[in-house]
Amino acid sequence: MPTSKPVSASTCKMTEIVLPNDTNGLGNMMGGRLLHLMDKCAAISAQRHANRVCVTASVDNVEFQSAIEEGEVVVVESRINRAFDTSMEVELNVQAENPRTETQRTCNRAFYTFVALDDDGTPVEVPAITPETDAERQRYEAAAKRRDVRLVLAGRKNLQDATTLKDDMFSALQSSSSST
Repeated sequence: MPTSKPVSASTCKMTEIVLPNDTNGLGNMMGGRLLHLMDKCAAISAQRHANRVCVTASVDNVEFQSAIEEGEVVVVESRINRAFDTSMEVELNVQAENPRTETQRTCNRAFYTFVALDDDGTPVEVPAITPETDAERQRYEAAAKRRDVRLVLAGRKNLQDATTLKDDMFSALQSSSSST
């Protein structure tokens, strides 16, 4: 197994039309249906990166920004932002395309965590991510901060051990004191 992979090796793009059975009483796509599509897209990215079966460990920071209407096309894109020991942060971005007006808008964004498993269901190491662009490097660094937040909120890490958060707080304090 390679020790590192580029972000591009994990990308996935799925499209699906929103039909009546996907909608609520207002004619908008049900949130649970969208989360299901997002989970599938994220799983493909995770499995492409790890070359293993991967399972959802957490879903956080789902932002429902704009309703997706019946008849629109949903575009879900995912990629691995960062790989840790056995887990990976997958970023998902959702667009809605209106085929009548030929317009596209951002609807949702989320971060999922996936864990790679061996044949016995035991977590297994995954390759590292090699960010190749400035945007990928920024997402890579931000992923470590989000991971610290997730672990602190889950009670699996003490705040004082969340070094990426402490570094940010220290930088913020320095910036505020130097600007006064």
